[in-house]
Amino acid sequence: MNAQAKALQDPRLNRPEPFTPPLGDGGFFQRDRSIHPPAYAPGYKSSVLRSPRQSLLSLENSVSEITGPVFGHNDLGPLDNDLIRNYAKDGDPVGERIIVHGRVLDETGRGVPNTLVEFWQANAGGRYRHKKDTYLAPIDPNFGGCGRALTDDTGYYYFRTVKPGPYPWRNFVNSWRPAHIHFSVFGSGFAQRLITQMYFEGDPLIPVCPILTTIPDKDALDRLVAPLDLNASTPFDSLAYRFDIVLRGQRSTYFENRTAGN
Repeated sequence: MNAQAKALQDPRLNRPEPFTPPLGDGGFFQRDRSIHPPAYAPGYKSSVLRSPRQSLLSLENSVSEITGPVFGHNDLGPLDNDLIRNYAKDGDPVGERIIVHGRVLDETGRGVPNTLVEFWQANAGGRYRHKKDTYLAPIDPNFGGCGRALTDDTGYYYFRTVKPGPYPWRNFVNSWRPAHIHFSVFGSGFAQRLITQMYFEGDPLIPVCPILTTIPDKDALDRLVAPLDLNASTPFDSLAYRFDIVLRGQRSTYFENRTAGN
């Protein structure tokens, strides 16, 4: 008996094969590149030599991308999230004391728990503690400018620091970087790894920064700016700024032939 005759005789054989999602559906959403700055932006001078000259290749997610390192509280020191005290030698660093806090979320709005958030910055005068930084602002002997924190079960993180100062850079004759803090976030997989910068609400250098003006989407730019949060401030001590970080969302897990949890 041929296959067609068997199908007519047994209607169960006419049922479609169980749905098997492609490998990529177990990974992360694709990036919306329309809101990202172009790799080649002549106004941002160093992008000219760094930008790729050939088309990018699109690859599906694999296990090496959708998994990542796991961190625990034992990996952090007690002052890792306190930049005011973690490098102090004989007193507190100079500058405006601030608190930075927020949540690490994925694109679906879910908190990303137990993920490592690293941060580094210039001091209040706009100078990094780095041998190649030759800006005329002085080094602060009580400020190292780097730290890290681990998000809690809801994706929440916080740290204490001093507000960094702006500084000039050799893009064009009179280019200045707005005050900013660098962030590195691991997420739950290497494909979620994010390195970004946080800026401060009301900074007049934001609209004229050659790096920030390459961002084509205003909403995307606004998400890099931390608003003042007086409710989280410490009276007579520190102002607070809220900075939520959104990572790539992970697609829903398939259960048999339907998505679970949707």
